[in-house]
Amino acid sequence: MTEKTVLNDTHRALGARMVDFGGWDMPINYGSQIEEHHVVRRDAGMFDVSHMTVVDLHGPRTREFLRHLVANNVDKLKVQGKALYTCMLNEQGGVVDDLIVYFLGEEFFRLVVNAATRTKDLAWIEQHARAFDVQVKERPDFAMIAVQGPNARAKVIGLLAEVDHERIGKLGKFAAAAAQGPHGMPLFVARTGYTGEDGFEIIVPQEHAVALWNALAAAGVAPAGLGARDTLRLEAGMNLYGQDMDDDVSPWEANLGWTISLDEGRDFIGRKALEAQKAAGVKRVMVGLVLDEKGVLRHGQAVLTANGNGEILSGSFAPTLNKAVAFARIPAGEPGDVRVDIRGKEVPVRVVKYPFVRDGKPCEGI
Repeated sequence: MTEKTVLNDTHRALGARMVDFGGWDMPINYGSQIEEHHVVRRDAGMFDVSHMTVVDLHGPRTREFLRHLVANNVDKLKVQGKALYTCMLNEQGGVVDDLIVYFLGEEFFRLVVNAATRTKDLAWIEQHARAFDVQVKERPDFAMIAVQGPNARAKVIGLLAEVDHERIGKLGKFAAAAAQGPHGMPLFVARTGYTGEDGFEIIVPQEHAVALWNALAAAGVAPAGLGARDTLRLEAGMNLYGQDMDDDVSPWEANLGWTISLDEGRDFIGRKALEAQKAAGVKRVMVGLVLDEKGVLRHGQAVLTANGNGEILSGSFAPTLNKAVAFARIPAGEPGDVRVDIRGKEVPVRVVKYPFVRDGKPCEGI
């Protein structure tokens, strides 16, 4: 049974092309994926991300529990509303999921986890929460709309109660706060995103989601589908769970070493495995590839290097760059001249440091 978000009828009324995404009936585009991509880079677009799973954690030992559950250190979260990107790992150091943790009070933290991993994540979180007596509460009563682009914040702030304009305008990156939206609707506004542009991800009670979507549309925010969301996040150098990392890939191998906090005396799940991997030398690394000639880089294509073969993880045409880019996992060490096997033909590619695009412009060396 395919699940539907509360905005499903709205997408269909807009003529969206719908696809199954991790068991959810979601809009891939509303006509032109390329145009939707460009509008986010140049102005403001909005995505229905209500399929994401919001999980609230309550209890006196919640911080202690999260110190154990995730690889990044929640002790970095000192100010109410601050957010942290992190991975949950298994005992082998593989990634169970990547998620965002919001600090809302000493006894109240909020997690936002991926849709496709919902059942696995909830079981994992609940299993480990018991020892800390932490209450795990999924929030299916919430919808979520991501508003992204250089003009996104101004357009959202214009819809908020006047009393909230200045406060939300000053909200720092990776921080969240409550605000009043159109007709007084309660919003949880986070300055986060998955596009490489500035903007907000807004959690809203389901019964207000359609009204919020319509108000954003009236304010000149263009609907954008999951197709554009994928090319935007790839250009921005952001991983997709299940494609770029999974239960058998460690953060070291997914270019997520920056999310690991090996602070003294904190025994998080997977730590011993990560330390052993690091000591032995990580065998596989994740790199960016750019194809300067015509052609498309796709998931699963073989990548030929001086140290043996790797493979393309996420790969796509990048509309901002007008060429194909990809993430690839290849053997560690100097790769030499790298080629990709495209339908039996070895095509040369450049290995680059990503992100490929930041704030609407190609990064240096891309």
